[in-house]
Amino acid sequence: MEINIEKVDSVTTVRLIGRLDTPAAQEVSKQLEPVIADAGGTTVLDCTEMSYISSSGLRIFLTVRKAAAAQGGKVIVRNISDDIRQVFMMTGFLNLFEIQ
Repeated sequence: MEINIEKVDSVTTVRLIGRLDTPAAQEVSKQLEPVIADAGGTTVLDCTEMSYISSSGLRIFLTVRKAAAAQGGKVIVRNISDDIRQVFMMTGFLNLFEIQ
């Protein structure tokens, strides 16, 4: 799993590349600590190149959402595949996030 983080003004874009499975989730969580600490603007989780998400990956998404809510920010999940959309639908995440 690879992530790229880019911040422009108050918008932080996190590009997730590969499989966000349980082994990758711990490293991704560490890499996202600065994003979580400064989640007062808009955080875009760009899933264009993400091929899979596990329950550990979903927990990371919830952590980002919780931090943004606490800091007055918002989270947008962008470009999820049909398979990941199905996971979001089954877990109720479609109702928790703004999906673009």
